[in-house]
Amino acid sequence: MAERLLSVAQAADRLGTTERFPRRLIAERRVTFVRVGRHVRIPEGALAAYIAANTVAPARRRRRLGRAA
Repeated sequence: MAERLLSVAQAADRLGTTERFPRRLIAERRVTFVRVGRHVRIPEGALAAYIAANTVAPARRRRRLGRAA
C-alpha cells in the first residue's frame, strides 16, 4: 500500500503549527516532499522521521547537596 501524502495544511495540523512552518521546511529542504502537479505533499513517513529526528529527550536534573537555597 502506498504511503499517505499530507497537504501542507494537514502537516501543519499534525505539527501543531501554522502552514508557514511546513512551507519553510519545504523551502529549506529540511523535509522530504513530493510535487503533484502544482501541489506540494509531504509523505507521512517523512514527517514522522522529521519529528523523531528533532525530538529532544528531557535532561536529568542534578541534585545539589550542601548548598542552601
